[in-house]
Amino acid sequence: MNMTPDASRENDNKEAASSTRNSIVSRSDEREPDDLAEWLQELSSQIDQNDKKTQKQLKILQSAIEVFAEKGYAASSTSEIAQRAGVAEGTIFRHYKTKKELLLSIVTPVMAKFIAPFVLRDFHKVLESRYETYGDFLRAILINRLAFAKKNLPMLKIMLQEIPFHPDLREEYKDIVSKQVVSKLTNAVVYYQQKGEIIDLPSSAVLRFTVGSIFGFLISRFILLPELDWHDEQEIEWTVQFITKGLKPE
Repeated sequence: MNMTPDASRENDNKEAASSTRNSIVSRSDEREPDDLAEWLQELSSQIDQNDKKTQKQLKILQSAIEVFAEKGYAASSTSEIAQRAGVAEGTIFRHYKTKKELLLSIVTPVMAKFIAPFVLRDFHKVLESRYETYGDFLRAILINRLAFAKKNLPMLKIMLQEIPFHPDLREEYKDIVSKQVVSKLTNAVVYYQQKGEIIDLPSSAVLRFTVGSIFGFLISRFILLPELDWHDEQEIEWTVQFITKGLKPE
């Protein structure tokens, strides 16, 4: 059956999008540490020799990650963390003066030693690649970050739940992650604006709309409404369409 030119172009676009998705998925399958035990081992190996964690400290950290991720920082207690770690509560306070210091000992190394290198090592390949369209670029980001979130959910839940309420954590996040990612995203926005893919708005405004939509999806998916029957591929496509149609030049 002969297709009209418009139908032919639509079919070509769908095939291109499918090809892009397959390519992105294959890249997002690259191995990352994907459980608490491996992360703790990685963290322990990267800490300076003078600050080497003992097995007891690592058990406390692992238990704290689990409890903070399940209940949030405010609702967690050091007694529950100690019970889960199989140590006396006083043992926690020999290593960490306060519950906040325990939280910082988890989140700060996560950002400095774990999240930031992953952002730069894995995410930068997406941010620096020049896809055919802005939609393909967004699809790559969503697939990449969705896979990352699934593999590192306990630590990410702690960060998402606690960073907004702790100024020192926010500063760590801004210094280690945000600045490096924002500059790459800004370059990408300028590139796709020059291609005529994005309306003529300040890049900072485009980033707010884009990042807000992506974070909205991920936070709903993993924090606010994890119990829903999520169809990730469809949600990704809806998010891409929402952003690209809103930023498309007239």
